[in-house]
Amino acid sequence: MVHNCKYENPDASPPINNYNISCSGPASTPQFIVTVGAMAKVLIGVTGSVASIKLSELLDKLHASVSKVDVKVVATKNACHFLPALTCGPVLLDEDEWRLWRSRGDPVLHIEWADILLIAPLDANTLAKCANGICDNLVTNVIRAWDFSKPIIACPAMNTAMWDNPLTVTQLETLRNLGYTILPPQEKLLVCGDVGMGAMASTDDIVSAVTDAIGRQ
Repeated sequence: MVHNCKYENPDASPPINNYNISCSGPASTPQFIVTVGAMAKVLIGVTGSVASIKLSELLDKLHASVSKVDVKVVATKNACHFLPALTCGPVLLDEDEWRLWRSRGDPVLHIEWADILLIAPLDANTLAKCANGICDNLVTNVIRAWDFSKPIIACPAMNTAMWDNPLTVTQLETLRNLGYTILPPQEKLLVCGDVGMGAMASTDDIVSAVTDAIGRQ
């Protein structure tokens, strides 16, 4: 089994609810800490935008801002292009879903486990899939089966030409109507060298949205 993402798993076939993210590096000092009674369970879907490199920073800030939080990360194959240098713990991939399957009737633990689904970043390709109900990888399968009585937060990230495309406007409206919370991107210098709208929302804003969702539960 070959993973392009950083993947550290001492057990060849652990139960999926034992995957805990443990980030390295100093956490940012939070301006506030949300204290929760029970452990908040956040599932982060990472898709194929260069903004995936913000994953470690996002996890550090989330752990620093919430008193009790358990985080799992699931990534698309394209997201893995940006993740090899990160050391943010195990990342669930398509291969793991097949490897952990035992028989018909197995529980869908990554869906049942989570209280909140955060898609950060949400690339243009996955946005289009979500708007049309396509589920051809582990991330989009999780989204397709998500219980929309629980929060789902999406953080689009793409180049300016994609962001300004009329299809993007239509697809985002579809997601809002389904119950997604959309954190719009920011205008800044993009990786392509252009200055424009399309960079993923700041990790501070993303953590704030997650903590707000935790507080409402």
